[in-house]
Amino acid sequence: MFTVLDEYGLRPDPDGTDADLDDIERSYFARGGTFRILQEEDGSLVGAYGLYPLQNHTCELRKMYLRRTHRGRGLGRRLLEDALASARELGFTTVTLETASVLKEAIALYKRYGFVPCPSDHLATRCDQAYILVLQ
Repeated sequence: MFTVLDEYGLRPDPDGTDADLDDIERSYFARGGTFRILQEEDGSLVGAYGLYPLQNHTCELRKMYLRRTHRGRGLGRRLLEDALASARELGFTTVTLETASVLKEAIALYKRYGFVPCPSDHLATRCDQAYILVLQ
């Protein structure tokens, strides 16, 4: 997943925003969220996303990545649709996310699905924007 960050000149933050990847079970599943990966038949990672529980039936969409070689095929849309369906199934009513302005394609996708900019009292070091979606 960090290769996607490299493409856009963004840095991994293993001691901060990416520390959740050290123990996905504890960071996501044990808290009531989920983490899904999209793999090739040979097991190579193609894409991923996590739903990180916050409070008040809200989760944060994290680590939504798709390898460059697999973009333009509708897989990003399918990942996001799966994430939103999973959020509903898990009982979340609101999804937030943080992103960086250089991720223009991802931001356009989020907006197409109804995410709107929102203020944030914190942002990950590589992020400069926050979005929110109230699930119907």
